[in-house]
Amino acid sequence: MTFRDYLQATRPELPRPASVHPSMLQSHSAKQELRPINFNLDAYDLAWQDYLICGGFPRAVFEHQRHGRVSEAYARDIIAWLRSDVDPDAPLESVPLLLAEIAKRMTSQLNITATSQALGYASKEALTTRVTRLINSHAALRCHQRNDSGYVVVGAQSKLYLTDPLLAWCPAIVSPGLPIPDFTKLSEAALGIALARVIDNLDEGRWVAGDTIGYARTGSGNEIDFAPIRIPTAGGSTTTTPIESKWVDDGWRAGAKSMKAKYGHGIIATKSLLDLDYPSWAVPAPLLALLLS
Repeated sequence: MTFRDYLQATRPELPRPASVHPSMLQSHSAKQELRPINFNLDAYDLAWQDYLICGGFPRAVFEHQRHGRVSEAYARDIIAWLRSDVDPDAPLESVPLLLAEIAKRMTSQLNITATSQALGYASKEALTTRVTRLINSHAALRCHQRNDSGYVVVGAQSKLYLTDPLLAWCPAIVSPGLPIPDFTKLSEAALGIALARVIDNLDEGRWVAGDTIGYARTGSGNEIDFAPIRIPTAGGSTTTTPIESKWVDDGWRAGAKSMKAKYGHGIIATKSLLDLDYPSWAVPAPLLALLLS
């Protein structure tokens, strides 16, 4: 379930702004969708936090609504599904440990050497194989580095996002000693997956080809989480609006300055702050997810 689907199922009373093309996230029509719901941002923030806990699997949403948590039994079902696809011959704790380590590193480039050592794997190839299987199972998605022309930077490290928030929580649910995931990382990953879905819907096959989202470097060494990506329109080709995930309500202006310096515009995905008066808008992550769905 997308966040729009989640709201429809759990909070139907909350208005849902219409979807917009990912190249038009800063258009007049997007602004017209966002301004009327400025008075109720806290409700969207709380809904987004719940979504970042239970994710979009229908049974998980039902259990979280009914009992306030996702059951251990269902988390074990998820782990069993992944174990059969990713690591069928390894010990039972292999997949929870792998998911927990990926969840911890989702907002940074995945260093294969450091991650394989942290997991105690005998070689980098062992981790590479497992990551590839996660991606092939649609449990994870790569976010490549892109250059200013939108092409993948060959040889650069990629980020790796889990495709549903529940996948990041399953380790702590089935093994209470493992750490719970960080909401800042979950929010960035959820936005990246939402954007990737839209790109694939507009140009079918891009997800499977690994050609959806990508991050960029600025001249000062900063990072833009979701760089402009080439996408089709009825009139030809254009690019997505650049997005930087900053799950905060203050201190977002530095990211806005970096965005403006590199692209002249863009969106900072905040926690619950809406500010549409600058070249780089501040838009709460849940509202951005709705515009993208």
